[in-house]
Amino acid sequence: MAFKDMSILTASAGFAERDDPFNLFAEWLKEAEAKEINDPNAMSLATVDEEGLPNVRMVLLKGFDDRGFVFYTNFESQKGQEVQSAMKAAINFHWKSLRRQVRVRGLVEKVTDAEADEYFKSRPRDSRIGAWASQQSRPLEGPFALTAAVATYAAKYAIGDVPRPPHWSGFRILPLSIEFWHDRPFRLHDRVVFRRANQSSPWTKAKLYP
Repeated sequence: MAFKDMSILTASAGFAERDDPFNLFAEWLKEAEAKEINDPNAMSLATVDEEGLPNVRMVLLKGFDDRGFVFYTNFESQKGQEVQSAMKAAINFHWKSLRRQVRVRGLVEKVTDAEADEYFKSRPRDSRIGAWASQQSRPLEGPFALTAAVATYAAKYAIGDVPRPPHWSGFRILPLSIEFWHDRPFRLHDRVVFRRANQSSPWTKAKLYP
């Protein structure tokens, strides 16, 4: 295949010169929040079960800083159990309108009780009731079982605050690699990956073939 304009082989999306992946991610997320129609904080979460078989599902990013990326879940759910078993995970952000994605792989830690409590209190009251009522990932006993459970906990916490269930909290993914991908013509995509050996190590950076 011949290229009439060879500059396409050397042009860059402008992020390859950045040295801090968290600052770059913050910029990309801000752009996604302005342009993505639905859930710019949506990310696919990949885990493995006890047999090593992968699972992937969409979750929502609820916070990030230079420590890592935070999401919340029922720890008794399938993803909660799989994360706790391995304490490793991968996530992927895909912003179709921007033609970008970010891939993250790393270790996992639980957020503190204070962090989980603060976020839980920010959720709508009905969502907090739902966290008590849903036995996430387990078989539903019948068509009205969830409705009945919601009614039970709504009555129990009809007055006052709805406390956080002990089995409901958050995980923070501590990245060991963060890859930024940007679409370019003829599938000559820009790919830049940041890697480090552990959380206290400096980042190294490399451009990858598309």
